[in-house]
Formats: sequence, structure tokens, C-alpha cells
Amino acid sequence: MLIFPVIIFAGAIMGFTLARLPYLNIAGTAKTSFANSTSPGEWYWYHAGVYRIGITLHLGTILPVGFLMVWQFVPVIRYKLLILHRINGYVIILLVLISNVGALMICRRSFGGTLDTQAGVGMLVILTTTSIGLAYYNIKRLQIDQHRAWMLRAMFYLGTIITMRLIMILSALIITRLGSYYTTRSCDEISFIYDSEDSVKEFYPQCSNPNSTVDGLVIVHASFAAGRPEQIAASLGVGFGMALWMALLMHLVGVEIYLALTPRESDRLRQVSYERQMERGFKNPGSAGLTSDRWGDAEPWRPMREVAAIETGE
Repeated sequence: MLIFPVIIFAGAIMGFTLARLPYLNIAGTAKTSFANSTSPGEWYWYHAGVYRIGITLHLGTILPVGFLMVWQFVPVIRYKLLILHRINGYVIILLVLISNVGALMICRRSFGGTLDTQAGVGMLVILTTTSIGLAYYNIKRLQIDQHRAWMLRAMFYLGTIITMRLIMILSALIITRLGSYYTTRSCDEISFIYDSEDSVKEFYPQCSNPNSTVDGLVIVHASFAAGRPEQIAASLGVGFGMALWMALLMHLVGVEIYLALTPRESDRLRQVSYERQMERGFKNPGSAGLTSDRWGDAEPWRPMREVAAIETGE
């Protein structure tokens, strides 16, 4: 039964990825391109310069990751097409690292670029990079049980973006209902959204007089439902950082619960690790990677045949 959470989660990642594949047409004129589908005002920051490079690196790598990563957990590929599993794994590692670089480049402007947003993106980058690095180390040490655990963690962490979107939209609706949330946007960004000076002067007359704003910023009411474009963007931006941290916490706890509920699979893979490490002549077979008995204070691990011998007194 515990395979169903992974199937559902993998299906969500695949569905989200396929739905976002048109974003690879980053600056296109189609309605489904990133430029025309992202939150109002986001393209103002991403249309040129270092942020354009960052969003291109991020989208051009993370979307293929979402498609390729699901196949890593298909049993027939892991057992019958091992070479494909390995090649796919190397490609995913490279793409995730590049994607994380792009995410760090754009987080200063993502949905307002507040400090909680920047910290959340930074934490997500640290978690995914560390998890993939440890998964790579463990597979090189043939510690398959730990490789599985860290790859599952990486997959769940990367899936944070899906849960975050749901929370962000829900929070935008709640913020709109409350009606008392405001944030700031630059006059240049608002002008970019409307592409009409008359509209900007009508809604934000202080933008027509540089002396009547602070650093060119104006206060925008956060309103998602029936709001103007900059108000919709404000409602999404206000809750973005909060949604990111909430989703990250949910995925951090969720994957640990799943791992705790699947000890039999972990024990089976550790036995396989022991056999393969014995064949390669590794020291500490069964515990050649990052295991709690080697690096912590857990009881020394023993293969099943030794445990059976102790129990039978042989």
C-alpha cells in the first residue's frame, strides 16, 4: 500500500511538468509562453539582463528534471535497464545543479523577492544539492539503501514547488477576502504591466511625479479576485514566501514519515548493498556508505545470515 504515495506524488510531478513545458518558450508570443503566463510584472524583471539568464537556466533545466526524475523510480528501469537508470541519474544531477544556480540568480526578484522568499529558495537549494550529493556518494559506495533514501528526499524537496503553488493561491484568496494586505511595487514595473501611461496616471498618479514616491515605489492593494494585474501580482507575492516555507516543512516531514514506514525495503536494499560491497572487497560491507552504525551510535549492522546463525546458536 505504501507504494501508492510515491505513485501519486510522481504523477503530480509529471502532470505539473507536462503542464509547464510550454514555459520553455520563455519569451515567445504564445499565450502559453512563460512571458505571457507568469504572474503580472514578473516578466519586467526577467525580460533582460542577469535575471533573463537566471530564468532561462532555471526553466531550461528544472522542467526536464521533472520529466526525467519520475522514471528513476520505475522498477523495470532500475532492474532491467540499469544503464539507462545510471545515465538518467547523471543527467538529473547536472540539471538540478544548473537549475539551482538559476534559482539563486532570480530569487531576488521572484514574486517580490522578499527576504523570506530569498531564504526559502536558498534553503531549498541547500537541501536539494545536499540530498543529491549524498545520494551520489552512497551509490558510489554501493550503499543502495541510503542512495534510495536520499534520492527520495531530493525528489520530495523538488516537489515543494507544486504544494507551494496550491498554498500560494489559497493564501491569495484569503488575503483578498480579508482585504487589508498591501505591498509595494515600482512605478517602472507597473508601467511595464499596463504599457499605457494613462492607466498608470489614473491608478497611481504619484508615479507621474518622481518627488511624490519613495525610490519610485507605490503602495499596491493585494487583491486576487477581480483585481487589476498589479493587485493580483501583489496578492501572490505577499504569500509566496510563507507558502514556500509551509510547503517545504510539509515535504520535509512527509518524506521522513514515508521512509520510517518502509523499513522492510530499506533492510532488503541494505542486504543487497552488503552482497555487492563484499564482491568489490569494500571495508565494512553493509556499512560502507553513510550509515548510522558507522557514523553514529547505532548497533553494528549484521547481514541476515549472521543474524540467523546467532539466533540458532550455530
